[in-house]
Amino acid sequence: MKKIYFYGLGLLLMLAGTAQAQDPVIEAIIKEANENSQLENLAHELLDGIGPRLVGSPQMQKAHDWAVQQYGTWGIEAHNEKWGEWRGWERGITHIDMVAPWTRSLSGMQLAWSPASPKGGVIGEVVVLPEFADSVAFQKWLPSVKGKYVMISAPQLTGRPDYNWEKWATESSFEAMKEERSEIEKEWMERTQKTGKNRSTLPIALEEAGAAGIITSYWSRAFGANKIFSASTKKVPTVDLSLEDYGMLFRLAESGKKPQIHLNAQSKETGVQPTQNTIAQIKGTEKPEEYVMLSAHFDSWDGGTGATDNGTGTILMMEVMRILKKVYPNPKRTILVGHWGSEEQGLNGSRAFVEDHPEMMEKIQVLFNQDNGTGRVANLSGQGFVDSYEYLGRWMNKVPREITKDIETSFPGNPGGGGSDYASFVAAGVPAFNLSSLSWDYGTQTWHTNMDTYDKVVFEDVKSNAILAAIMVYMACEEENMVSREVRVPLDFRSGEPTSWPTPRSPNRKGGL
Repeated sequence: MKKIYFYGLGLLLMLAGTAQAQDPVIEAIIKEANENSQLENLAHELLDGIGPRLVGSPQMQKAHDWAVQQYGTWGIEAHNEKWGEWRGWERGITHIDMVAPWTRSLSGMQLAWSPASPKGGVIGEVVVLPEFADSVAFQKWLPSVKGKYVMISAPQLTGRPDYNWEKWATESSFEAMKEERSEIEKEWMERTQKTGKNRSTLPIALEEAGAAGIITSYWSRAFGANKIFSASTKKVPTVDLSLEDYGMLFRLAESGKKPQIHLNAQSKETGVQPTQNTIAQIKGTEKPEEYVMLSAHFDSWDGGTGATDNGTGTILMMEVMRILKKVYPNPKRTILVGHWGSEEQGLNGSRAFVEDHPEMMEKIQVLFNQDNGTGRVANLSGQGFVDSYEYLGRWMNKVPREITKDIETSFPGNPGGGGSDYASFVAAGVPAFNLSSLSWDYGTQTWHTNMDTYDKVVFEDVKSNAILAAIMVYMACEEENMVSREVRVPLDFRSGEPTSWPTPRSPNRKGGL
């Protein structure tokens, strides 16, 4: 029989009307989620109490242990499962003060895995990476950086995001700003290329020449937000400064004012640390060796506290498990949740789980993953599974209409090759689906930035997602048979030509060592 592929907005007739009268379990899910939500408590304990969860850090281990303990209070079996090792590093204080030509405390922080300053910090002049004719000229200049802090990021023309310009500027001034900004970015790229170094090797060359430290600024195109990633230096600190303070220092240095800063950035190496996943389960009664899975990565970058990447996904899945344990304690199939480590460095925790448990992959009914922020679920792709529209449609029809009415769907869709942990399972042939959420300016405001903190969580949206996910898990558990795993031939969206299904990839099990 010829398969029919469905595309478009919504699930067509399946979701055209209001949901059918709910069964007692669904009614109990909705009631528990609305009247006894634990989302705010979980967010506070995770984000405020533990903080950011950089792989290999003490906070990451503390988070794993907290999750196991928290599941235990709900009567849910949980454990930490080691899958590798990582370079251990613990963040300390970062104090950055301009001490000349006048005094001001600056806003900035060390990058992850940055070396520390000498005890008490170091005062030094700030210089800008100059223009060079070629790499030979760069090598001749290098000895001059000894004892100085070197700025290696392009200056920003404006600290106002584009939406702010669109609101207030004339059309001509907005266009002129964008053209000038593009020219500055192009010129800076050419400047760094002429050193003969790249983003990773330039800081190393500078520290080898005796620089006191490296100063960067990675603006996220939102007010107050900078992206905070990792350092490549091995001996001297690398710090990220706010757009505003970076720009001031840059202008002072360029105009010959010879600004000086006192940088005291403390951190410490903690040796080789275990990397883990936290796995929790509610054991099935009729088909305990078949699984319905929840998925969210546990780790974060550490510029903020990892609130929307992926604290919200984490507390969502914990809340779903709590609700289901209370109202559906004896599921037909086993309900599993994976809180993955080191997603940010390449889906390592979920890839390790797939690689370490090959016997489970054909027993997983479906997997639901959530990662991209605090918003209501807004998009659902069939990930290339031909019949996904049929079973996902039936299950979603049991979810309150006010939750599903704005969800855009694409069936059968294309398999995800990366981006979040569901892709690790799709590559293994598991029907794994990403519950993709509304933006809430995620890409600029919170994704990997210093602004990704508790106050950005929209709890009503996360509560809506908990109801959706809990009902979908319940329906998947109750499904009479295992769902179809038939897949389409994926298409390359650029060329429209057929391509190959993704293949499983091995994790990095010895990171940063």
